[in-house]
Amino acid sequence: MRLQRTRRAIHKRWWIPALATLALVLNACSTESGPKNHQNSLRPEGKYAKQIDNLFTPVLWVAVIVGVGVIGATIFMAIRFRRRPGVDVRPKQTHGSTPLEIGWTILPAVILLIVAVPTVSTIFDLDEKPKNPIEITVVGKQWWWQFDYPKTDSGKAVVTANEMHIPTGRDVLLTLEACDESLPNGQAQADGSTSPGCNVLHSFWVPALAGKRDVVPGRENQMKVHADEEGVFLGQCAEYCGLSHANMRFRVIAQSPSEYEAWLESQREGPAVDLAESDAEDLFAARFQCGNCHTVGDSGVSTYGPNLTHIASRATFASGYYELTRSKLIQWLMDAPSLVPMQSEDCRLGSPGTIEGAICVGMPSFTNNTPNGDTKKYPDMTRSEAETLADFLLSLK
Repeated sequence: MRLQRTRRAIHKRWWIPALATLALVLNACSTESGPKNHQNSLRPEGKYAKQIDNLFTPVLWVAVIVGVGVIGATIFMAIRFRRRPGVDVRPKQTHGSTPLEIGWTILPAVILLIVAVPTVSTIFDLDEKPKNPIEITVVGKQWWWQFDYPKTDSGKAVVTANEMHIPTGRDVLLTLEACDESLPNGQAQADGSTSPGCNVLHSFWVPALAGKRDVVPGRENQMKVHADEEGVFLGQCAEYCGLSHANMRFRVIAQSPSEYEAWLESQREGPAVDLAESDAEDLFAARFQCGNCHTVGDSGVSTYGPNLTHIASRATFASGYYELTRSKLIQWLMDAPSLVPMQSEDCRLGSPGTIEGAICVGMPSFTNNTPNGDTKKYPDMTRSEAETLADFLLSLK
């Protein structure tokens, strides 16, 4: 009876690793949906991402061989020299073996050298500045991405958010910043401290096109990306940066050179609808003071919040987290913190760490947390007002 119970217990214990293994296998068999290359660094779509993959693959196999060898030797030793019932044999005592000690010192050093040479070479190759690249400045904010296309002889600067357009077959040099120098006091101070225009630490990562690179306040980092074919490649902040870090997404849209130039030219144009001639002027400018953080009149201006001059030309909003639809935009305008967690949830209350009238981290709710019920000074947004604002924004193509 006792033997049967022991066998049942053993069989039950085996279900745990079996189920864990099955879960891993099923997860590995999941299919991709949505935009091409769903944040998958193992399916590179550009020459720099392929360089990283070409380094990763052989290093992986070296690690597999070493791991299998170590685990195999451990299992062999455990079985071969296990204690057997009725046999009391003490193992032979040894005090060291010079050949073995030399061997297991030299062999790992050789393996590390084999791995180090291509690794260092790849690092230098990826850091080398490309010739005649397209230059884009990436500014990490809380919690969204701003992309600045510099002014050229043929046109003015372009500032957009959460969706970066690049041409195929062309190197793109990204300058990564967490300080927006175009904002008041946006530059790092001499003592290394950061001012209101600066932000927290982020990390820029679009795995299909490149590796990761930190975005550090008070410092500029650079990286390069390259897309071989047209497509939409998903990116993500890869460094914890606060409450909405997991929602800090973006898209890289690779287009043919002609389509890219057409997109860039359309972004340089003024707004499709003038705010002063729309039904939303009073709501945007006066009642809810959206202009304190956003602009809808100049696509070349950097502001605290995303530049909205051509927002309707984007497929997503709210840091690339939601598809840009009328219903979702209305919900966002009325109560943004209910869709994406932000520190602005109760900023109109003058809570600790904020001051009345200060720029909050994120968009406030216009339906909750009205201070003292004072809707005259802090108006609540009705659905009709949200619809008017949403229709205006969706006309800005």
